[in-house]
Amino acid sequence: MTANWATFTAAEPDLARIAEDRFGAFTHHVLATLRKDGSPRTTGLEVRFLNGELWLGMMPDSLKALDLRRDPRFALQANPGEGQSMGGGDVRIAGRAIEVEDPGTKAAYGEEVEPPEPFHLFRTELTEVVRTSIEDDKYLVVQIWQPGRPLRTIKRT
Repeated sequence: MTANWATFTAAEPDLARIAEDRFGAFTHHVLATLRKDGSPRTTGLEVRFLNGELWLGMMPDSLKALDLRRDPRFALQANPGEGQSMGGGDVRIAGRAIEVEDPGTKAAYGEEVEPPEPFHLFRTELTEVVRTSIEDDKYLVVQIWQPGRPLRTIKRT
């Protein structure tokens, strides 16, 4: 089961706001894709939250774009920032990236974001959003959201 960003936001608005804030705090984040041989590839990436979607834009024929065309599964980690603070926690998103072929959708995205032309554009279908944070300087708190399931919170000392 998958969901777009709007569905996630409707289900868990507080966690969605925290996730958007974490991704908004820095420009570059880490995307994991799968190579032809199935081994992982990590690369830097900028993301956008627009019109109820989480978008991934990429340079033409970049290896990450070719990976996603072949196997749409991805994991995305928000830039944790400097030092040990992880302000707002560590946020990871997993799902499938679907390439956008519609010229109108790409044009609308291009008008809003103004990426270098040409570019690949992927719309995401989420399978999981995870936030890990520290509470009261003693608890590790993991929040896990998956489509169709209630938010799970795990607290460990």
